[in-house]
Formats: sequence, structure tokens, C-alpha cells
Amino acid sequence: MPSAKPRKHAARPGRVRIVGGLWRGRRIEVPQGRDLRPTPDRVRETLFNWLGQNLHGAACLDLYAGSGVLGFEAASRGAARVILVERDRAALAALHATRSALDARQVEIVACDALRYLAQVETRFDVVFLDPPFRQNAWPALFAQLPRCLAAGARVSLEAPNPQDAPQGWRELRRLRAGQVSLQLMQWGAE
Repeated sequence: MPSAKPRKHAARPGRVRIVGGLWRGRRIEVPQGRDLRPTPDRVRETLFNWLGQNLHGAACLDLYAGSGVLGFEAASRGAARVILVERDRAALAALHATRSALDARQVEIVACDALRYLAQVETRFDVVFLDPPFRQNAWPALFAQLPRCLAAGARVSLEAPNPQDAPQGWRELRRLRAGQVSLQLMQWGAE
């Protein structure tokens, strides 16, 4: 029986690749951890098709950064400022190594709990990526705290085991089911 051919863009375990922009094809190390689930290539391609390929000048927040692939993807596509928030030490070390390897000066790394960060941040973001650990029930707190740091019309990507209902003030723009993950794109302040 012939063996299966390796997929052209299959990343070895512990690595993901940036799928678009300036750093397209560059690989990011992913530390092993039970809560780290980097967004798959095809899902990221879909998400950035929804957001638009060029995020020139945008302020972006990757709140539960993990590997940081969503934030680095945004920076690769022209985001002016990207903040990666993570509290896991191994993930933080990998984020710093990736930022250094890419010379991603527009990327800031913040070692902090996500909800604590939201309570203290002063920045207004145009795009936010949310992928909290599935075992947490962070959604009510996130929907309550996020609006204070969002620009009018900000778009927020949600990854969860199941779709989240859009609370008042939010509008769902797109939805996708990819295996065990629901991906939604919502907009804040939409009439």
C-alpha cells in the first residue's frame, strides 16, 4: 500500500505558519500546553478574508495570545500596533522569541491575565482576537468589559466550542464551524 504524501504546508507539531502579508510562510514556534490551540491555517485565511487582507494602521489586540499567531498575522498584514496578552510563562517566552525573530517592532507583549488587562487598558482597538481556554466561561465578562476599549465599529473575532449570542450593542457579521471550533466575527457599536 502506498504511503500518503505529506501535505505541502503541513507544519510539524509545535509550529504554525503565517499565511499572509509581509511574513507569509514564516513559522512560529508553539510551546506545548493543554490550553494552546493555535488557530488552523485555513481558519485564519477565512478570518483574514473577512477582515480584509490589509489591516494598515489598525490597532489590534490578541487577548489570549497563546502562540500569538493571530496577532503576528495582523502585524504581517500592516497593523500599526498589536498587543499580545498572555500569562503562561512558556507561551510568553515563545512570543518574545517570535517577535525578535520577525523584528516585529509594532508588536507589544503584555504578561497579564486577560480580564485584568481589560480592566486597566486605555487603548481603543479596531480589531480584537478572542480565543479563551474552552474550559473557562469567560464570555459574559468579556462582553461586559470589552466595549470600553473598542473603537466605534470595531470587529471582534471569537473562537469557542459553540457560537456565542450577540449581546445588545453587538452584531454578528460572519460565522463558521471548523471541526470542534466555532469562529464568529462580531462588530461592536453596529446599529
